[in-house]
Amino acid sequence: MGRVVVDVMPKPEILDPQGKAVAGALPRLGFGQFASVRQGKRFELEVDGPVTEEILAAARAAGEHVLSNPVIEDVVAVYEDVQA
Repeated sequence: MGRVVVDVMPKPEILDPQGKAVAGALPRLGFGQFASVRQGKRFELEVDGPVTEEILAAARAAGEHVLSNPVIEDVVAVYEDVQA
């Protein structure tokens, strides 16, 4: 059994209020070394059998058409989770 990870992030021009809230809280909690935060989504897709190039391509297509809102989000990474 394999696992594919699809990472989705807001487009750079889209405001990220959740990331902004986290960025504001980090210094108050002792983590002042971070300049900014963007919050995204991570999807883990399990497959029966090995992860092939065809599986990765299908995961990217699912990310672009189903898992993300292409108006405001980008699929930034699709990869095999080798620790699965």
